[in-house]
Amino acid sequence: MSTQTNKTFTNPIMASGADPWMYRHSDGFYYFMVTRGDRLELHRSPSMSEVAEAPKTTIWLPPEEGPGSRELWAPEIHFVGGKWYIYYTASDGSGDASRQIYVLENGNADPTTGVWTEIGAVNTALPGLDGTILAHGGKLYFMYAGYGHFPEYGSAIYAALMENPWTLKGPETLLTKPEYDWEKQGGMAINEGPCFLVRYGRVFMIYSASTTWSDDYALGMLTADEGSDLLNPESWTKSERPVFAKCPENEVYAPGHNSFTVSPDGREDWIVYHAIPESEGGAENRQPRMQKFGWMPEGFPDFGKPVASGTACLVPSGEE
Repeated sequence: MSTQTNKTFTNPIMASGADPWMYRHSDGFYYFMVTRGDRLELHRSPSMSEVAEAPKTTIWLPPEEGPGSRELWAPEIHFVGGKWYIYYTASDGSGDASRQIYVLENGNADPTTGVWTEIGAVNTALPGLDGTILAHGGKLYFMYAGYGHFPEYGSAIYAALMENPWTLKGPETLLTKPEYDWEKQGGMAINEGPCFLVRYGRVFMIYSASTTWSDDYALGMLTADEGSDLLNPESWTKSERPVFAKCPENEVYAPGHNSFTVSPDGREDWIVYHAIPESEGGAENRQPRMQKFGWMPEGFPDFGKPVASGTACLVPSGEE
């Protein structure tokens, strides 16, 4: 039986870092990554609230030049078919047209050890960023933010089936593009950073909208029945308003590019995201944060408002 202590933590969980990805594995450890730009670092910790302070391992250094050598962004670690995979965005430094999602593989039980092998770039139809995967219904899906419709909008989210964890098969489907004013703040129209929740018979795709340096960077949501064709745009319903947005009264701005995880006892859902602690603070001041969220009676997630910095929050349930 799980026990809850009075132990607390405060946000932000790290002084600096964007695009936080936190994953709890069956080994009981939490794995955590943020954008570092010139390398990939992996934290491993039995404690969720202390994962950012846990030992970190530099698991990948890019080539000195050429494709994949610059702007290493938004790394995500996943476990598929008995092996570890990391998906990350990189470019050759020449701009958006060279941006692709790259894949690393590691067959070791502990991904902070063993050898990470670069398999190469995912064969997406467009240049893009923020690649992620969803294993669902016996299929492996890939979603990413693709560029291709300038100047109408900066990026939109596309989906495709995967033949294996690094190869797409079949056509790519446009699932969401910037349509509402809240998706077009900061000088560009952006949909990026897709990630997933599967609960109560539904698949929720949470994504980030507007520019990451804008106060109005926020989370949007698409919803589909879990048995539907996830590559069919008609399967998805898009929320007209953001589901998680800035909270000036708590001095939290630009909340977005999130991941989801669960407490050590599996009883609580948590959102992990970055935000900026002051208005117009700039992308360089993004900080990783985490907070528990709940569910509405109708079975939709209720993320609430971003918690103010320094607020004492109870650690996740089941944490020693």
